Amino acid sequence: MSEIHQTSSVSKGCFVFKSASKKRKRHVGVGGYVVDDSEDNGSDRFRICQKLWETVQMNTEVIQDQLNKKVLDSLAEFVKKHGLGCSSDVWRQRASEIPTAALMLGVNVPDHAMTFRSLCNLLQDSVTPYVVSVHAKECAAVKLLIQKVIEQLMGRGVSVDEEQEDDTALLQKTLCTISALCQWYKTVTKKCTQVVSERTENLTNYDSPQSLPVVVIFKDFEAFNSHVLQDFILICSRYTQELPFVFIFGIATSPSAIQHRLPHSVSSLLCIEVFHSLLCTQHLASVFDKLILNSQFPFKLSSRVIQVLVGIFLYHDFSVQNFVKGLQFSMLEHFNSQPLSVLCCQKQEALLSAKTLSKQNVERIRHLPSFMRYVETQEPQEQVQLLTSDEHVKEVCQKLLKNLHKYHKNYCPILQCLHSLTSSLPKFPLGKHIRELHVSCIEKNLWETEEYDSALQLLRILAKDELVGGLRKCAEILKSASAKRMQNVLQQLEDFIGRLEALEGVSSEDSSENGVISAKMEYQRTDLFHLQKTLLEKESRRAKRMNPFEVLRSQVIEFIDSLVREYLTPAELQPLSEVCYYSSAGVLRQRLNVTPRTSIQAALSHPFYYLQNESLKTNTGTISSAAPDLCIVYKLHLECGRLINLYDWLEAFVTVMSATEDQDADSEECSNFDSLKHARFIQAVSEMEFLGFVKSTKQKTDHVARLTWGGC
Repeated sequence: MSEIHQTSSVSKGCFVFKSASKKRKRHVGVGGYVVDDSEDNGSDRFRICQKLWETVQMNTEVIQDQLNKKVLDSLAEFVKKHGLGCSSDVWRQRASEIPTAALMLGVNVPDHAMTFRSLCNLLQDSVTPYVVSVHAKECAAVKLLIQKVIEQLMGRGVSVDEEQEDDTALLQKTLCTISALCQWYKTVTKKCTQVVSERTENLTNYDSPQSLPVVVIFKDFEAFNSHVLQDFILICSRYTQELPFVFIFGIATSPSAIQHRLPHSVSSLLCIEVFHSLLCTQHLASVFDKLILNSQFPFKLSSRVIQVLVGIFLYHDFSVQNFVKGLQFSMLEHFNSQPLSVLCCQKQEALLSAKTLSKQNVERIRHLPSFMRYVETQEPQEQVQLLTSDEHVKEVCQKLLKNLHKYHKNYCPILQCLHSLTSSLPKFPLGKHIRELHVSCIEKNLWETEEYDSALQLLRILAKDELVGGLRKCAEILKSASAKRMQNVLQQLEDFIGRLEALEGVSSEDSSENGVISAKMEYQRTDLFHLQKTLLEKESRRAKRMNPFEVLRSQVIEFIDSLVREYLTPAELQPLSEVCYYSSAGVLRQRLNVTPRTSIQAALSHPFYYLQNESLKTNTGTISSAAPDLCIVYKLHLECGRLINLYDWLEAFVTVMSATEDQDADSEECSNFDSLKHARFIQAVSEMEFLGFVKSTKQKTDHVARLTWGGC
């Protein structure tokens, strides 16, 4: 027992005494939650998953920086041009106008944070240390907006000595005005000349610290109160000669949002230039190429999982960051639910892991559907060895893993080549984006589809220039491939390109024939019958006799078709594909594409699904008295119409609660217990109203109106 503190007080009360000794909580890392079972290799799977997770994070950031480099560099150059003292040379603007950049980011709001973070870092490193970023939720009034700007600026610019920091703290508490900011800016630029010169050694556009602009970034421009924006712009426009303000508006919709939120009297004070970021669909295509269609990235997604992730992207938020989070969640689910995911790693590491597979994991391999299909194709003696000898299974597993990695190395370049050839065809028979072609390839035999046949027919009528251009793109793709077989394919493509370029005067005979036919049709009258007859005769002559270009074009298309049939086979036909491919699309949809109302209704209708209590198991259409009061009231309200009589509802509730009790209805104990049930019923109805299932109505005072229909 701890020591009891004695107190003296003239009144009764509750006193709180904090413990003198504070025990620090022991921090448990993520790896501490992984059970290190030698049979399941939990720690190894976690290590591999963490390594792949870091790879995804790094590649995503690199892609984001590469795609945003152009627009960010343009913004940095824009800010550089409008430092104090040089804006009049660049823009012929009035003294009260504030340079403003309207950055069009698109509706993918979750991706904006990373873009603004990169922009702030770039501006602080290469342009000016005075960069402020504000959110609408933090700036409900002009005073709060000015206070936020001053706090961020003084926190960044004042770090020279303690005396200056004390003055800044006092200034932040007492004088949160733009005039105080002007005085601080003058003081800082005078006292920090040496510090600023060290930070701007690499800057060529600025000779003195006074030329550094003050950048204010409005991250979510549409969410700001229009009156707050108007007042802030009007105030800042009065100090443009003392403070070189530069505004950056983050806009998700269109440039017209500025006109809608700001009147002409305010927008005329801004000198606006519009900057457009890359489309989110192009960003997704880059992420798809670098992560999912990368043969060096061992983790793969099945066709249905890709369709779920892409569907959420296209129909919900257009957020690439959420798409990457879905990929990471799929990775976690795969490594958590699949013990054989210990083999989902780089080739050499996977081969080493295959040599040390436990007996339980060997048995799991035997039960894989793809491995069972592989066993069925082997000779009877080999089948016996695979079903009885664990060591033989390990050897075969190493061989199959090599084949699986080789399949991915050959699959990705051929897929990109086929997409480059077919992406420009009319009506896009194989899809406009490579992800559509990838989904078609991994879920079925592509060459058995009507879309593939129509694509080949269109390729067979390509002109010489179009065909040569497409083959050159394929050659560029294959040059970066590391597989030996792809180098042989590259040599054959280059041979076809050389033979096509060597052809001259290919269509001279055809053009002469066309000229004769057109001349005949020009100088003599004809009807539809004779025109059709003439065209059929021309087509029959061409079918009988093919020129050299048509023969060579036919050979090229047959070569492309043979590559597709050899290398673009469905992934599920590859043995051990379950090791690398995550296919639980239902789990992913349930976790990412949630529907709150459906989840609430499922919980109220089937509480056992969430509580896992055996007493809550009931047959369909029955109501258990052991269920929570809210569940009972919800199920009873499903049996009612538009208006629910509260007394009848209470009677039904009491009947369900008393179904398993044997008490005298006239006894005092039963009467008291009914009062308790009445209170529980009132609480349950209040919760139903809070969840939005019922509401009070003025039509009848003792009734409530039902708001939802079609419950579970």
